Amino acid sequence: MAVSNTLTFQKLRWAFVACGLAWTGLQTYIIYSFGFEWYTALTDGVVSSILLTAACWLINNNLRYYQPGKGSYINILIWCVALAVACTAGCRYILPFINSGLVYANFMGLSLVIRFFTNFLAIGWMAMISMIWYSQIDQKENEKRKAEAEQLARDAELYNLRQQLQPHFLFNSLNSINALIGFKPDEARKMIHQLSDFLRGTLKKDDQLQVTLNEELQHLNLYLEIEKVRFGHRLKTEISCDEKCGESVMPAMLLQPLVENAIKFGLYDTTEDVVVSIRGELEGNYLELIVQNPYDPKTSRPRQGTGFGLSGVQRRLYLLFARNDLMETHANDNIFTTIIKIPQ
Repeated sequence: MAVSNTLTFQKLRWAFVACGLAWTGLQTYIIYSFGFEWYTALTDGVVSSILLTAACWLINNNLRYYQPGKGSYINILIWCVALAVACTAGCRYILPFINSGLVYANFMGLSLVIRFFTNFLAIGWMAMISMIWYSQIDQKENEKRKAEAEQLARDAELYNLRQQLQPHFLFNSLNSINALIGFKPDEARKMIHQLSDFLRGTLKKDDQLQVTLNEELQHLNLYLEIEKVRFGHRLKTEISCDEKCGESVMPAMLLQPLVENAIKFGLYDTTEDVVVSIRGELEGNYLELIVQNPYDPKTSRPRQGTGFGLSGVQRRLYLLFARNDLMETHANDNIFTTIIKIPQ
């Protein structure tokens, strides 16, 4: 932003120079048209333009650091009048010393009123343009700061969503490891290594990082291996994806809470084997991920947003894509289905 502002003010200085030269040429021609020599006309134009340019620069520079409120516009008007008077007085007392002669002195006296109003209009236009210019710059900077603050808030919320997911899974895994240590130490050691690999991969993931579906499934398999140690033969998984959708991108760590929710509501209320199905498809410009698990309607009450896992995923999708229609759930024929759509 500092570099951009520097370039802007450099352009502004060149604009002042260009306008000053144009004003000098115009006033020189006007004075010459009244019958004065080119030297007299040129000195009048140069001195008048220098004084007017200085006044315009002064009010522009002041408005760069001070933006008047609704009740302070009268101050700008007073400034414009004072600067117009100063420019006119400067012409009145400087030019007669350069251009001597009674004819020019009489012309100067008769033109003071016109010079004052011309200077006032030019300075007033500069004040108005400066107020609009700098108010737009301030507005853009405020919008940028607001966007950065909102981005920081979204990042913080995404981070909190991730942090709320980890302890639940970690405590369950540690309890399972503790149960295995006594009679299956090899399984316990294996589970510790799997948990270490899973957590290491999780810590490397950024909440807004886009990964391919293949990469997400590789990380998900680490989670499923840990869960299979916990639940043994009762947990079975079926993963099927179109060949085309393997390289489709999606937010990292989005599938795990869905599968965790499916395992929770599929296994916790039954002693039978449970199959959790994970399917990926490309539908138009969307990567569609479908997670299904059986449930017992007598002991489970699946609904939209059941548990933190689903509500956390839905909130994360909204934060990343600003849409609330990318996730839906259905419960039919004792099968609970969660569908998420990732824009490509």
